[in-house]
Amino acid sequence: MKRRAMLAAAVCLATVAAVAPSLPAVAAEAPPGVVDHAPATTGARTSPRTAASAPTDPPDISLGNVKAHLQQFQSIADGTGGTRRSASPGYLGSIAYIEAKLRAAGYTVVLQPCTSGCSRDAGPNLIADWPGGDDNQVVMAGAHLDSVAAGPGINDNGSGSASLLEVALTLAAQRPTMSRHVRFGWWTDEEQGLNGSAFYVNSLSSAERSKIKFYHNYDMVGSTNGGYFVNNITTEAAQYLKEFYDKLGLQPEENVEGANRSDDASFRRAGIPTSGVAAGASAVKTAAQAAKWGGVAGTAYDSCYHQSCDTTANVSDTVLDRAADAAAYGIWKLATSGSTVPGRGFSVATTPASGSVQAGDPVMTVVSTATTEGAPQTVALSAQGLPADATVTFTPASVTSGGSSVLTISTAASTPAGTYNVTVTGTGETATATAAYALTVLNGASDRTFRNDTDYAVRDRSTVRSAVTSTASGTAKSPVKVVVTMGHTCAEDLAIRLRGPNGLSTLIDPAGGNSCTSYGTRSYSVPVSQQAAGEWVLEVSDRFAGDTGTLDWWSVTV
Repeated sequence: MKRRAMLAAAVCLATVAAVAPSLPAVAAEAPPGVVDHAPATTGARTSPRTAASAPTDPPDISLGNVKAHLQQFQSIADGTGGTRRSASPGYLGSIAYIEAKLRAAGYTVVLQPCTSGCSRDAGPNLIADWPGGDDNQVVMAGAHLDSVAAGPGINDNGSGSASLLEVALTLAAQRPTMSRHVRFGWWTDEEQGLNGSAFYVNSLSSAERSKIKFYHNYDMVGSTNGGYFVNNITTEAAQYLKEFYDKLGLQPEENVEGANRSDDASFRRAGIPTSGVAAGASAVKTAAQAAKWGGVAGTAYDSCYHQSCDTTANVSDTVLDRAADAAAYGIWKLATSGSTVPGRGFSVATTPASGSVQAGDPVMTVVSTATTEGAPQTVALSAQGLPADATVTFTPASVTSGGSSVLTISTAASTPAGTYNVTVTGTGETATATAAYALTVLNGASDRTFRNDTDYAVRDRSTVRSAVTSTASGTAKSPVKVVVTMGHTCAEDLAIRLRGPNGLSTLIDPAGGNSCTSYGTRSYSVPVSQQAAGEWVLEVSDRFAGDTGTLDWWSVTV
């Protein structure tokens, strides 16, 4: 860590002690079986675990302790300018609080400065390893610790950070026998583009990356109007998280809103199997979701997303409690009942890792395998996540680790245009390994969509610019379609323009009006006459004082 950051962390640790009392020591629950003690949202159900559970079964995570951690984050923010953004004293205070808890519990803790790709003066990542388990088989779980500048970020993402901290402390208290090694991570600078987690993954050698068998991510797990979402819900990485929610009768859904927008994306892009849980952000709860989960249909999962009102009052005890228990359930099951035989392992990779194809045509990539430990083994290949009306073949269908196969994805004329995250799975004699392949299906030049998911703070009387680079060919088909999602309490404050590759700017939404309405998600058809390839820029100007917000994402279809 740089000397400046070390001094700042020491100052913030003193600040933490001044603004908030320390938490009581975490004690082991007795018996270790979990009871889902949160009140039911709708209907009656039974707990997936009982007081008769074995000592190695997943434990109940204390909701009271998780909320106490959240109160600490709130107190730290209150004493350091009201925010815990990555380059603030509030973030360093939060890191110091977590570090002290984990070191006292017996973890090996590393503070990793983000020396490239992060915002200026961003604080460090925190990596914590629990001793035991096979170091060549790592189960990892993580959460981003930073908030946006607008507020303390208690749901986004104090909720995920606090839940994971309490899971880690409970693991230390109960000390289960583990076949796999457990590692936790708290990430910096997520709100500025997943920068901290990307730096961590990129800092690992290929051998170290191959040791991480599963990564679970926890981001916004206590939304007040929330739902029960699981990342990559049909994959092996997600099986125990889905199983936990299924046993509660909650009928979890795929986390569509959060796809590629949190730190699990950094791991998945490196070929590491990922999952995690979330409760929803600015997207709107449907009537069907409200019917099975409770809450209010037609409103956002988190009405305080990226706002100053994201405080300790902006958390659902029920949703938070279940998410923390799900996190423990997933980690315990993967770490204590791993089926991989110690001393033997392999990896899978795709080259290239992405490709585009016109609907109706095939696309190919090479799937290579490598023996990472022990003797080679037979690996059967399969693929999941294909689009509709697409089929896959491997030539050959199985290989001995160290060998390669050609993956061919054949599309039909009816295959929908879009980008699909295909997971290639190798099933071996002792374990499984996966690799990612990003498939883009085209249906004519007009169906190319480019999207920017980076969050930008929209402040009073200022302009933000968000760019995407189009690789489409030919002339853009007029009108181009623009979709914008923005958390802003007064859309009438905003003037929005689209600038194309030829440099011409078009006003697509003027400022002005006699009242304020929430922006949400809006679509525009913008007449243009220019090339499709190059940089397209969305410009959002806040023309009046009194309301601020965040540009969440936008896309242009050319």
